[in-house]
Amino acid sequence: MRWLAAAAVVLAVTACTGGDDAAAPAATEQSSTTMTTTTETPSTTTTTIDLSTRPTAPTSADELVRRVADAEATLHDAALGDADPRVARAAHEEQVLMRALADHPEWDSAIERLPAAYRQTAADDAAAGRDLRSLVRTPKPNLPAWTIVEPAPADELRRYYQEGEARFGVPWQYLAAVHLVETKMGRLRGTSTAGARGPMQFLSSTWAAYGGGGDIDSNHDAILGAARYLAANGGGRGDLHNALFRYNPTEKYVRAVTRYAERMKADPQAYRGYWGWHVYYWSTLGDVWLRPGWSATAPRPVTPADLR
Repeated sequence: MRWLAAAAVVLAVTACTGGDDAAAPAATEQSSTTMTTTTETPSTTTTTIDLSTRPTAPTSADELVRRVADAEATLHDAALGDADPRVARAAHEEQVLMRALADHPEWDSAIERLPAAYRQTAADDAAAGRDLRSLVRTPKPNLPAWTIVEPAPADELRRYYQEGEARFGVPWQYLAAVHLVETKMGRLRGTSTAGARGPMQFLSSTWAAYGGGGDIDSNHDAILGAARYLAANGGGRGDLHNALFRYNPTEKYVRAVTRYAERMKADPQAYRGYWGWHVYYWSTLGDVWLRPGWSATAPRPVTPADLR
């Protein structure tokens, strides 16, 4: 049995793509919540991190290299906890930069100017983003009828992924990568054009077979359902390519998920970066950040105000 999460949900939330066909005339958006956080630096100087503003896209390869190096240095700072607002801001910065790199293949040569530890991250994220964006093909004129929520804590989700690995033999990083691509680790709540729903985007028929009697809208139950499904298709025996292809039958999807998963295997700090990625939607006017609190019951045309 094959589930086909529609491109609307599978792709609109990916690292370097966005957008699809659901959108909203009569939408209600609640995205102006203040998220300014104050932290103490080692010198006891107060630093304000405003998480309510979107990072700007870079305008040159030189700017990209500088900002990627800064963001990755923060994400790899062992002194900073996962909940530190500096980590959250660096993850969002990383996402915006990787989206820009995916859009500018002429900047690829600049990757070699990054610190060696971060070069493969940039190359993999850009390649994954290009694969996923090519599946969407064109930006969309309407915004989707979705609800965007805050994700569950990173350590909580990691426990669910690791439980899936322990029970079904599917590496936890692959479960995290599927969760990232499908709904940005549970941020997106909505039904795809194919009728898939929940954090891991199951069709109801597939959920009935692989959901284990759980709640399709629960992160925990959906992650275990995905582990069960992937294991049934060879993922528990190491045939992750076939398992992912059955999950979504396109080589580009398989490559993208594999790149994210292998990044997390190679770099333990990559997970907290990906966990901090937001929902971006590829519209005809440009990237729209669908903030936590966005909720639309019907599609509506995108407007310039949505680009803030």
